Amino acid sequence: MADENAKYQSPLTSRYASAEMAANFSNNTRFGTWRRLWVRLAQAEQQLGISGITDGALAEMSANVDNIDYKVAAEEEKRRRHDVMAHVHAFGIAAPQAAGIIHLGATSCFVTDNADLIIFRDAMDLLISKLVVVIDSLSQFARTHRALPTLGFTHFQPAQLTTVGKRATLWVQELLWDLRNMQRARDDLGFRGVKGTTGTQASFLSLFNGDDEKVEELDRLVAELSGFKGKSYPVCGQTYSRKVDVDFVSALSSFGATAHRIATDIRLLANLKEIEEPFERDQIGSSAMAYKRNPMRSERVCSLSRHLMVLIGDVLQTASVQWLERTLDDSANR
Repeated sequence: MADENAKYQSPLTSRYASAEMAANFSNNTRFGTWRRLWVRLAQAEQQLGISGITDGALAEMSANVDNIDYKVAAEEEKRRRHDVMAHVHAFGIAAPQAAGIIHLGATSCFVTDNADLIIFRDAMDLLISKLVVVIDSLSQFARTHRALPTLGFTHFQPAQLTTVGKRATLWVQELLWDLRNMQRARDDLGFRGVKGTTGTQASFLSLFNGDDEKVEELDRLVAELSGFKGKSYPVCGQTYSRKVDVDFVSALSSFGATAHRIATDIRLLANLKEIEEPFERDQIGSSAMAYKRNPMRSERVCSLSRHLMVLIGDVLQTASVQWLERTLDDSANR
């Protein structure tokens, strides 16, 4: 077995991501979601009368959603130079009764884009739940210390008195705005749905012999099965519009600015000895000066926040270069 420590690993995952968030963006989740989408597509197609999709095929697909042979998929991708078709092949081996109907009528973005939207939605749910806890804790802190006087600063120069609790409400207010933005971005997420290769649904119209009502129903059914009832985007190119990513990441980058501001305030106050981060019993403040009380958690927040804040620039550039129905400009870096 290859030594995982012999190759680069992103610290965003290995050091800083929660177990839940790392799992949400894992290969198992991504490619398992692809398979679930293929199952839902086949179920809806069978329900609407497409012949050749047997109950046995659906059962076999459902039973093997998480039975992913990554070695087979990697070998097939190396040969075909196509990631989606490599996983279609691997799924067909795991569910041979369904090999001929997996991905029926669909384009690659049916799984790649729809899976991304599901993963983004679930990631935002995780983030919102944690942010609510932070807001509650800071609100309690503000109430507890609402009457504790402290020197206020403007331009980081001594100004009039304020209170510790009043200063904390500045942080809470901005986090509440971030919560609003995140919830709005999460609720605004739609589903690419079943739109075909260029968004015209032509392949599905052919599959249903020109019955556009069944094509629309197929789109509705798959969206509902995927947790996006009534929320399939009405039009798209080959991909869903990357303006969706702009709206979504804007909320995250804005939160990054808030987190950086709060952590910076804590670092300044730590220097003034007005507030300190927790210091564990066996913690070492510095390799040369073990007595130091460095605000390392706040420094870490600032570092990660800067990364979060600049992501919006990349997303804006991706949205701007989606020529006509789409390009692959975002293929490698999304």
